Amino acid sequence: MALPLVRLPEGWAPVAGSLADRVVLVTGAYGGLGSAVARAASRAGATVVITGRRKRQLEQLYDAMVSEGLPEPVIHPLDMEVATPGDYEALADGLERDFGRLDGIVHTAASFKELTPLSVQKPDDWLRAMHVNVSAPFALTQACMPLLSRASDSAVVFVLDNPELVQRAHWGAYGVSKAALERLVAILHEETEQSSLRSHALLPAPMRTTLRRAAYFGEDTMLQPLPDATAEAAIYLLGEQGKRARGATLDLREPA
Repeated sequence: MALPLVRLPEGWAPVAGSLADRVVLVTGAYGGLGSAVARAASRAGATVVITGRRKRQLEQLYDAMVSEGLPEPVIHPLDMEVATPGDYEALADGLERDFGRLDGIVHTAASFKELTPLSVQKPDDWLRAMHVNVSAPFALTQACMPLLSRASDSAVVFVLDNPELVQRAHWGAYGVSKAALERLVAILHEETEQSSLRSHALLPAPMRTTLRRAAYFGEDTMLQPLPDATAEAAIYLLGEQGKRARGATLDLREPA
């Protein structure tokens, strides 16, 4: 059974300072959506920890945010394709040592190579997508749950993709992984419903990202909007106002 769908309140907009004193971890932070979330969380007053496998690109994001007048983010390189449980535990330990808290995670890291039939999909590509898109977010969230559970209000946000599209032929491991991710959100919600830790799914509308360019190669991706609206919706989920979307999918697609 799919998660219930909810919408942003009409007229809602992020407010500066709404995430003040909170620490937010963003995975895949130098990607299109990840960098937009890092900026939006910073504008909302959060201390932002940016992760990704390429340190140089994290440094470029750091420089860009500082040049834009945003507070300095904290860089923590993390390759979710090869990270071990020990690496996730070390990250959680570092957050506790440096900040003494963690109030939110936004999982924007994703693995997608190409549209391909299952009959010819390379097993290595399948395993990589399932790991980066499902297993790694689980392992990182699990390692951080003690910190998240100590916060008076915390949230973990998992990014889905349009199920009406990715359940179709040729979406392969990516499509399967997004279905599994939705189930992960549902189970995590069931297990934390009575705690201060909230789980959320975020379903973006079409947006201008590298992943979309790879999947929709016949489309002029530049005609799609930047991921800013999706990033702002993540801020909604990270803050106290997101409680009404607990255990649900925040659907940003245009109403049918």
